[in-house]
Amino acid sequence: MYNLVSFVTRGSVRRKVIKGLLRPTTTTELAKMIGVDRAAVSRTIHAMEKVGLVECLTPNENRDRYYRTTDTGKKVSEIIEGKGK
Repeated sequence: MYNLVSFVTRGSVRRKVIKGLLRPTTTTELAKMIGVDRAAVSRTIHAMEKVGLVECLTPNENRDRYYRTTDTGKKVSEIIEGKGK
């Protein structure tokens, strides 16, 4: 678990993305919400998806896909915020 915490905390965009995806949202909406370029958010989401922190809720859509944190991602976010074990 702490390898994933380290993965997230090594990048400022990753920290913002994992918090921003606690509720389902699109890449574009998240980019506006956290003030980061959409391409950077998209790259970050895909990297986090590969390690199991984020999941796509609408994988068959070509545009406006919705993403959210997985249960593992929520636990990692809680640890980073000091609320988890």
